[in-house]
Amino acid sequence: MLFAAAVSTAIAAEEPELWVAGPYSFSDELGGFTIRSISGTGTLKDPIILTEEFPSATPTTLVIRTDRVALANPSEDAGILFYLQVRAINGSGHPWIEFEFELQEQLNVPSDYGDGLSFYQPGDKTDLVKSRGFAHYSDDFEPYDRLVFSGGKLDPGQNATFQFPIADFTPKRVFYLVQDPRIPSS
Repeated sequence: MLFAAAVSTAIAAEEPELWVAGPYSFSDELGGFTIRSISGTGTLKDPIILTEEFPSATPTTLVIRTDRVALANPSEDAGILFYLQVRAINGSGHPWIEFEFELQEQLNVPSDYGDGLSFYQPGDKTDLVKSRGFAHYSDDFEPYDRLVFSGGKLDPGQNATFQFPIADFTPKRVFYLVQDPRIPSS
């Protein structure tokens, strides 16, 4: 009995696996998807490329941590404004017809205009927000920060890419990106 308690304490104390790129680290610690790889520095020419596999079509939350020391001296255009490309693998067994991203400064609380976190609002996003797999996107930034990609279909086993800027002027060390692959309704 003592051995089992020691093992469960060790597992509970285990730190989540962090995937580091540029001055940020990323984690799938809240579950529902798996990070497969990461690369890039976060600049426009070298975006952070995060490959993720989604075994179901339910909302999941990516945990993003910042290295505030590195952000104090950002190189090129990385840092306060960084570019993220999500390569999403559909492992759900259902086709996806939309994919939504929502930024949150506090977990489960929509990001608002004054929190310092956004998909680069109100900046010009021409050629900054794009997807391979979905033709359109809508940018909703009040009362939350959301990008919804539509105009496509991603069958099981296929993958799509989504690229967008994230402006991080929040003083928080941790923020969240909710990811929601959407299936057709019946």
